[in-house]
Amino acid sequence: MKFAVIQPAYSMEFGRVDECFEKLLAQLDECDSSLDVIVLPEYSDVPANIRGKEEYDSYVVKNNARLLDAAAKAAVRCGATTFVNAASQGKNGYINTTYAIDKNGKTIGKYLKAHPAPSEVNKAPVGIGLDVDYSYSLNAPYILEIDGVRYGFMTCYDFYFYEAFARLARENVDVIIGCSLQRTDKHQALEIIGRFLSYNTNAYLVRSSVSLGLDSPVGGSSMIVAPDGTMLANLKSEVGMAVCDIDPHEKYYKPAGFGGKPKSHYEYMEDGRRPWSYRPAGSAIVMTEKKMPYPRICAHRGFSTVAPENTMPAFGAAIALGAEEIEFDLWPTKDGEIVSCHDSTLDRVSTGTGKIYDHTLEELKQLDFGVKYNEKFKGLSIVTLDEILSKFTGHTIMNIHVKPLSMTELYPEDIMKKIVALIRKYNAEQYVYFMLEPDIHIKQFKEYAPDIPVCVGHIGARPWEIVERAIELGAEKVQFFKPYYNKEKVELAHKNGIICNVFWSDEENEAAELLEMGMDTILTNDFNKIANHIKGILKNK
Repeated sequence: MKFAVIQPAYSMEFGRVDECFEKLLAQLDECDSSLDVIVLPEYSDVPANIRGKEEYDSYVVKNNARLLDAAAKAAVRCGATTFVNAASQGKNGYINTTYAIDKNGKTIGKYLKAHPAPSEVNKAPVGIGLDVDYSYSLNAPYILEIDGVRYGFMTCYDFYFYEAFARLARENVDVIIGCSLQRTDKHQALEIIGRFLSYNTNAYLVRSSVSLGLDSPVGGSSMIVAPDGTMLANLKSEVGMAVCDIDPHEKYYKPAGFGGKPKSHYEYMEDGRRPWSYRPAGSAIVMTEKKMPYPRICAHRGFSTVAPENTMPAFGAAIALGAEEIEFDLWPTKDGEIVSCHDSTLDRVSTGTGKIYDHTLEELKQLDFGVKYNEKFKGLSIVTLDEILSKFTGHTIMNIHVKPLSMTELYPEDIMKKIVALIRKYNAEQYVYFMLEPDIHIKQFKEYAPDIPVCVGHIGARPWEIVERAIELGAEKVQFFKPYYNKEKVELAHKNGIICNVFWSDEENEAAELLEMGMDTILTNDFNKIANHIKGILKNK
C-alpha cells in the first residue's frame, strides 16, 4: 500500500493564512490514483496562530466545508482513504477531530483528540475554548479497521503522553495516523518521539505536519516510521509530499531478553511490568490477576453482611478493607443492558417483582435495592457492569459470575460480546475472570475471549467432576461447591495448574480447614472476619 503525507507551508504572518490554505488544497489536488492512503496535518481548516475563539469560529465557517469537500473528492479521485484533521461540531462548541474518509468520499470515522492542549481547553483571550468535555471521561483508544488494516490515532499533544503508548499497543494496531503541528519541537525531538512510538506499539506511524519555513529547525517533520523504528521518510522543513510503499501488517519481533522467544517490544515489557507502581490510581492499584498472590479472600457479592449484596456499598466496603477479590453476578436486561444481581427474580432484594430480564434498565432503576436489607440503605439502585468496572477496575480482582439463561443453549452472543467489550473498554482484562457453569458457555467464552481466564462452576449433573471438566475445557480455575470437594480433588487441580476457589465459608474454623486443604481462594459473605482470621494464620506460619 502506498501511504502519503502532505506537508504544506505554514506562515506565522496572519495575513498569509488564506494563501497557505489555498496551497494546501492545491497539494491535495495533485494526489493521484497511485496512492492508497493520504494524511493531512492538524488544523487543516483553521490557522493554528488563531487569535481567540471568535477568529477560530470564523475560519471554521469559512474553510471547513471546502476542506472536507476537497478531501472527499480527492479520496474518490485517487481511490484512497483520506485522513484530514478539522473541526467538528460538539455539544458545547467545536472539537479537534480527525476525519476518516473512504474511497467513496464518505466519512466513516472520527477521532476526537484524546489530550486537548491547554490552548484548546482555555477560553479567550488566551485560548480558543473548544469542546473538551468528552476528554475527561475514560475512553479506550479509538480504533478504525479499514480494508483489513487496524488504524490507531494520535493528534499533536497526544504524542507526548508516553503512558498511552502501551494502552494503544494492546489494541494490536497496524498503522497510527498522526495529524499534528508540534511547532515548538526540534526535528531531532520529533524524530525520537515518532520512532519511540512505532517501536513501542509495533505499528507504522504516518504523521503529517506543516513546514514553518525551509530553514526552520522546529516543527514540520512529516514522517513515516516502520515498527522497528526505521525512519522511512522525514520531510523535516520541506514543503511537499512523502510517499512510501509499505505492508501495514508487517511487524517487528525481537528476542525477549537473552535467550528469549521473539516478541514485540510491548509484549516484552508486559512480562515484567509493575503497574501498581506507575499506572493511574496510584497506591490504590493492585496486582493483576496473574500476579496477585494466593491465598485470597473473595468478598462474595461484596461485603454482604454489612451492605446489600451486589451493590456499590458492598463492593466498596470490601475493597476499602483490602479484599483481593470481589464476586458478583450478571444478568442481561430486556433492552440488552448488563446488571448485577444474584437472583434472576427481583422479589428478595428489591421492591420489584418478576424476572430481571423481563425489565428494561430504566424500569429496574426505578426500584429500590437497599430498603429490604436495611432502611439506612433506602434508595439504592441496581448497579450495571459498566458502573462496577468504571469505579473499581484495577482496585481488586473481579470474579464475574455470568449467570446462565439456559444450561443447554449458547449464551446470547450479543450480551457476551457486550460484557467483553465493557471489560476491554476499562482495560480490565488483567483484573477479571469469568465464573461460568455449563460447559457450552465455557467453550463459547474461551473461544471469543481466550485472554480472559475462566473458572468452572458447579453443575448439578457432575458435582464431583469439576476438576476433570476444567482439565477437558482448558479452564484456569475451578470453584468448588459444598460438599463436593476433598484434598485429593484440590491436589488433582494443582497438579494440572488449576487454581481452586471454594464457595463459601463464613466460619473461622472452617475457613482455616479450607486453607489447610490447599484452597487458593475462599469466598465469604463476612469478609472482614474471615480475612482477619486467615491473615492471622498466615502471619504465624
